[in-house]
Amino acid sequence: MIPLVLVHGFMGGSDQWKAQTEGLSDSHKIIAVDLPGFGKNAHLPVINTIGGFADWVISELRKMGVDRYNLLGHSMGGMIVQEMARRDQNRIKHLLLYGTGAIGVLPGRFETIATSKARFKQDGAKKTARRIAATWFLDKETAKGFEACATIAKLANPQAIEAGLDAMEAWSGKDFLRLIAPKTIVIWGDQDRTYAWDQINLLWTSIPNAALAVVPGCAHAVHAEKPDFFNLLISDFLDISTE
Repeated sequence: MIPLVLVHGFMGGSDQWKAQTEGLSDSHKIIAVDLPGFGKNAHLPVINTIGGFADWVISELRKMGVDRYNLLGHSMGGMIVQEMARRDQNRIKHLLLYGTGAIGVLPGRFETIATSKARFKQDGAKKTARRIAATWFLDKETAKGFEACATIAKLANPQAIEAGLDAMEAWSGKDFLRLIAPKTIVIWGDQDRTYAWDQINLLWTSIPNAALAVVPGCAHAVHAEKPDFFNLLISDFLDISTE
């Protein structure tokens, strides 16, 4: 069974994928990573480049003996897996780009990266965790999955918060989209406050073999807001792609 590797985004962690690890485990082997400085790996030395994160994930997969895999990246994790698709493309069967883009400065985001940096320095890690987590959900703090998301975000090493913002701000994958070889699906919640439609459209129209799934009534956390539907999208894409 080819595993599905899940790469979380900024201030995320492997625990955010509970609905996927439970809902997809019968048909897919799931590998959910915790990036250095985040989640269960908050104690590890931080990384401040998207390419550095990509190399770290690839190295971890090699240690596990994984030589062929499907790959999903969310948000900043979507940037990371775009880099992985270039560096490790012969081992990646299918690519799922979820709530992400190819321009790291995040044009159209709810606030600029520079503003996030300034507010983090003013508010600190814990307050920033709750504030950022709220933007993921259509109903913000009142959403069913908000508290769980905020709890994971609070695990982030303060240095990793700064490093993650630096990594995104310095990165662009726009010029390399046409080099992405695996069959790809782009998944987006139509009320996403982090990645505007222009970013999604760029991925969809630039990657040679890309499909698009727009989920209505969701923001940046489709996997938590409509987990059953999200799981169905993943399974359908992977099953159709193997026919």
